[in-house]
Amino acid sequence: RASERRRKRPSERASERRRSAKMVDADPLLPPDMDGVVKRVIHAGPGHSGRQRFTPGTKATFHYKTLRCDPERTVIDDSRNNGKPMELIIGKKFKLPVWETVVSTMCEGEVAEFTCDTRHVLVYPMVSKSLRNIALGRDPLEGQRHCCGIGQLHDHHSLGHDDLDQLHANPQPLMFIIDMLKVEEAGTYEQDPWAMTDEEKLTAVPNIHEEGNRLFHEGRVAEAAVKYHDAIACLKNLQMKEHPGDEQWMSLDAKITPLLLNYCQCKMLSGEFYEVIEHCTAILNKYEDNVKAYYKRGKALGAVWNEAEARRDLSRAALLDPSLAPLVTRELRVIEARMREKEQEEKGRYKGLFQ
Repeated sequence: RASERRRKRPSERASERRRSAKMVDADPLLPPDMDGVVKRVIHAGPGHSGRQRFTPGTKATFHYKTLRCDPERTVIDDSRNNGKPMELIIGKKFKLPVWETVVSTMCEGEVAEFTCDTRHVLVYPMVSKSLRNIALGRDPLEGQRHCCGIGQLHDHHSLGHDDLDQLHANPQPLMFIIDMLKVEEAGTYEQDPWAMTDEEKLTAVPNIHEEGNRLFHEGRVAEAAVKYHDAIACLKNLQMKEHPGDEQWMSLDAKITPLLLNYCQCKMLSGEFYEVIEHCTAILNKYEDNVKAYYKRGKALGAVWNEAEARRDLSRAALLDPSLAPLVTRELRVIEARMREKEQEEKGRYKGLFQ
């Protein structure tokens, strides 16, 4: 018996090392045709023994870290740095299909590492750009051209991030560390705008717009801005599928413009004047007689000490809509007073320098 125990020791030690690393060589929930994906469980969640089966509509909320498969394990993206986890709806044809596959093998509370061959992650640079845009509060489709992800992959158009451009030029295997925070069945959560079908987006936009208005009137400006942004993103996503200038494109743009002006009002109250100027300029490039865009841009220009252009925009707004004349006059007086205060401050500062 003693000799038998001694003969078993090497295998026991290997087994212990294997358990401590929690390695999974072949996950039974990975489809048999999904070769090129290797899973390693870092931490088995409380539901590991009774695995959850993901059905269409299941929502997975998780943090992810994307790494190169180099000796340094170079980090490309880390959702924890963005302050918001990823939300993925199963069956909604996410642009990176391998993510749907791998998260469907997990359970709530589990942390796992997936190493994926190059063919599974060819479009990751485009997906990463969209996710980075979302983290910055921008349109996820900003900067994308009117073609599929693979088409853009072979385009020389920059993604605006050096690391993603390098990944575009040199496709390679990637590693994903996924921390599954929450798994929710279909019908138990409020659907995120990004996950809606085209029909669902069109139906939801008026409700999101109304919710934004309610929050704004309650003084919850930051929350209202999020709602307006979500509604705009829904419509822009639909607009991307239309040819610029076509009837449907123009119809969607007519819905976007008032939402964008409401969003600008929120940003004005938050002191983000340059963003207001940028969005109002975009509107005026298309609709040169938009009174509200002139008025809001004029106020924002005055707030950043651009008196001459502020006067021009505010005067234009009053010319297009004479009923705004009292508001414009009051705003011009505010700008004049602020400019005088600034001049006095600068005089005092320079006087102190030469004494």
